[in-house]
Amino acid sequence: MSGHSTIERRPSRRAAAVRPVPAPSAPRPRRRSRLSRLLSNSVVQGALILVALVWITPLAGLFLSSMRSERDNASAGWWTALTDPSQLSLDNYSALLKDSGIAAAFGNTVLISVPTTALVVAIAALAGYAFAWLDFPGRDGIFLVVVGLLVVPVQIGLLPVAKLFGAVGLFGTIAGVVLFHVAYGLPFAIFLLRNYFAEIPREMLEAARMDGGSEWRIFSRLVLPLGRPAIASLAIFQFLWVWNDMLVALLFADSGSQPLTVALQSQMRQFGSNIGVLAPGAFLSLVVPLVVFFAFQRHFVQGVMAGSVK
Repeated sequence: MSGHSTIERRPSRRAAAVRPVPAPSAPRPRRRSRLSRLLSNSVVQGALILVALVWITPLAGLFLSSMRSERDNASAGWWTALTDPSQLSLDNYSALLKDSGIAAAFGNTVLISVPTTALVVAIAALAGYAFAWLDFPGRDGIFLVVVGLLVVPVQIGLLPVAKLFGAVGLFGTIAGVVLFHVAYGLPFAIFLLRNYFAEIPREMLEAARMDGGSEWRIFSRLVLPLGRPAIASLAIFQFLWVWNDMLVALLFADSGSQPLTVALQSQMRQFGSNIGVLAPGAFLSLVVPLVVFFAFQRHFVQGVMAGSVK
């Protein structure tokens, strides 16, 4: 053996354990996911635009037809007014509003729709709070009866209610039409608001009671502001249902209390296909619900989305 023996040194476990870790590679841009996301957004937007065009086209056609004369409507389609604006005028609307029957029917529609909506919302809000947070005998049984009334079609109650209104002197009056709409609108309204009010945290109501708040104060200052989206949605639906109704008004209203839908139906029966009368009347009947809907659109969307996200 040689004097200097060579000793092979092996790396210690600590040295072997501590090794340089390779730096992570920079993340590559996910071009494929971005492209798919962009395409999906474009497809959704294109579909929404297509649906909007399909929905707006008949409305635009009705509006342009209502501003054209009878001769222009008979000779060519409404789209010709887009290239020839001289066809458009307000003569049909001025002639329609000068008609005492149409003007009175428009006023009757307002007198029927507004009180009905206000009564349904007010009574349903009180009943919904009572069914959700007040304990009284027979609460669950009464609520089941209210829910059961949802399946009763309106056609079943037309004849017996007509006989009842005739006996008490309400047949053929605006009050009779309002009472019928209120009676048949309450079951759904109470069901909707009761379920919405029941989602309010119990601790919030208990804290208000601990502070000495009465039930009326809790209802008016706490529950109503929290339930504004659902109340606004209910008000919009109820107003649209009553404003566009013709079946109930055709049976319960006479010539002096008929709404706009019945008046337009009688005009169509008298004058046939007189587009100069029907088009402005139909658009006048349509524009008010549109204004109401867009005025409360924000609350309506909140009411529809309420409860979908915890």
